[in-house]
Amino acid sequence: MRARPKKSLGQNFLVDPHTQRKIFNACGFKDSDSVVEIGPGKGAMTKLLAPAVRHVYAIDLDAGLVEMLQREYGQAGNVTIIHHDILTFDLSPVIAAAKKKIVVFGNIPYYITTPIIEYLFEYRRHIDTVFLTIQKEVADRICAEPGSKIYGSLSCFVQYYAHASKLVRIPRGCFYPIPKVDSCCIRLQMLPEPSVRVKDEVAFFDLIHAAFQQRRKTLRNSLKEIIPEDKLDAFFRSRGIFPLIRPEKLSLENFAALANL
Repeated sequence: MRARPKKSLGQNFLVDPHTQRKIFNACGFKDSDSVVEIGPGKGAMTKLLAPAVRHVYAIDLDAGLVEMLQREYGQAGNVTIIHHDILTFDLSPVIAAAKKKIVVFGNIPYYITTPIIEYLFEYRRHIDTVFLTIQKEVADRICAEPGSKIYGSLSCFVQYYAHASKLVRIPRGCFYPIPKVDSCCIRLQMLPEPSVRVKDEVAFFDLIHAAFQQRRKTLRNSLKEIIPEDKLDAFFRSRGIFPLIRPEKLSLENFAALANL
């Protein structure tokens, strides 16, 4: 298959066969899985997936690539090629056809990583696991733990809904065209319930966003406009937390406790 990557769609094709196989093996697909593949590109990973799983739903926005994939897999009984923007695609029919929780897999454009994760979390009760190849720096942030300099609002958001882990680091030279950064395949194992209990999710995420807006500030200074000082002081005392703590030191559990005040 010959296809010229489109910069406007953020396309970087994974072309290294060894890395393709390494990622596939790391994901541990089962023959009962129904897999939604986001951005199949020229079908390198589709070729590995199709013989190994129950069904592949390959979704791509590029009409030219979709046409090529249709020619390649049009006769395959367990591959469905779909021409659509993943961010506006209704997964409900796929979920209904699968009759069990689906698996999501994709080498996604860097510039829509967060919107895609947000979109997938809307279907989280119907998804077992998500495997995404994303920019390594973003993977590091997603998987960061409290106390790390890169732990932030994205870490908290993802870890509220899923257990995040890094599977395979991918050097930039494995792609065509070669991006300016390295990548990483991550696993998001959806949690049956959020990792912490909060009374109001909107207030919880608003608080986290405010806390990390200016990372150099202490948590007290970051939140003084939205939480009365006496409540903050009571929270610090009840949790044995140093009053001048910075937001990246606060665990998700502590953010939840603070939001629940």
